[in-house]
Amino acid sequence: MELYLDSANIEEIRHAASLGIISGVTTNPSLLAKEDPKIDVRKRILEIHALVGGHLSVEVVSTDADGMLREADEILSWFPEATIKIPMIPEGLKAVRKLSDQDVETNVTLIFSPTQALAANNAGATYVSVFVGRLDDLGADGMEVVRDVRDIWDTQGLSSLILAASIRHPLHIVEAAKAGADISTCPYKPLMQSLQHPLTDKGLAAFLADYKKMQEEIAKLKG
Repeated sequence: MELYLDSANIEEIRHAASLGIISGVTTNPSLLAKEDPKIDVRKRILEIHALVGGHLSVEVVSTDADGMLREADEILSWFPEATIKIPMIPEGLKAVRKLSDQDVETNVTLIFSPTQALAANNAGATYVSVFVGRLDDLGADGMEVVRDVRDIWDTQGLSSLILAASIRHPLHIVEAAKAGADISTCPYKPLMQSLQHPLTDKGLAAFLADYKKMQEEIAKLKG
């Protein structure tokens, strides 16, 4: 399962990219506004891509198909490698179909059910983004939707990549991998938490202490 970083923070992205563990980034208007309401979106997107390469989803903000298509054309004019992120609404599906016919990659976002994922696939989506955490927030089982989508994909031989989004904690990453998601897009904090374990820290401290002790004994012998 590939890991993407769900962020527009350039320092977070730079650090995660330096670790060699992410193969893409997803953004949305909320993440960009969180960084700075006056942010230069074009500049930030290009900065992100220069750091990470690979996948980069850029979201449209129109709610009608014609507006989405105009935005997609504008984005692609300055960032041809962009994956166009489109909301899971009927007008969005209309835009996805037209972009798919033009061989433009799309990421259908805000999916909360298998039927929505199926519709997005049939419209030609490259990625279907299932929002796990937001379902959990409502007392539902978000990961069950990912499992259902995976079962449908395997039964039907469907091609859209399943992306587990709205990740809240490291266990979501594990469960997404077990559920068969192709990609998990994670905020910086849970991604970094997933790399840590107290026994790793304890073990490293013991190794370093033993090495120091060994070096001290060698120094005594030489002295």
